[in-house]
Amino acid sequence: MLQHEKLNYVEYPSRDLEKTKAFFGSVFGWQFEDYGPDYSAFSGQGLDGGFYRADMNSSSEQGAALLVFYSQDLEATLTKVEAGGGKVCKAIFDFPGGRRFHFQEPCGNEFAVWSNDGLAESV
Repeated sequence: MLQHEKLNYVEYPSRDLEKTKAFFGSVFGWQFEDYGPDYSAFSGQGLDGGFYRADMNSSSEQGAALLVFYSQDLEATLTKVEAGGGKVCKAIFDFPGGRRFHFQEPCGNEFAVWSNDGLAESV
């Protein structure tokens, strides 16, 4: 549902759209709709968005925003990320409210995954 002045869409660069699509398809079950050879969109993932062909990547160390997935089983999600070709760039660590890890998808964009480890849902 579109909501006035609420976040609606996110875009990320990708050096190789096919690798990016294959990773998110195999790890998280995403489906994509291509809009020409240089753009592919996803939807139904909590926040819609897309990847555009560019020779750059998004990293929180470079000041980029960090998108964070939620997982009910952090270790299982980490295993899927690695099996899909992702690289863990920050191992699982504790933070107030849960645990998380950061990873790079095959084209270098950084994401994170967190879990509240059975705590009462607060988000």
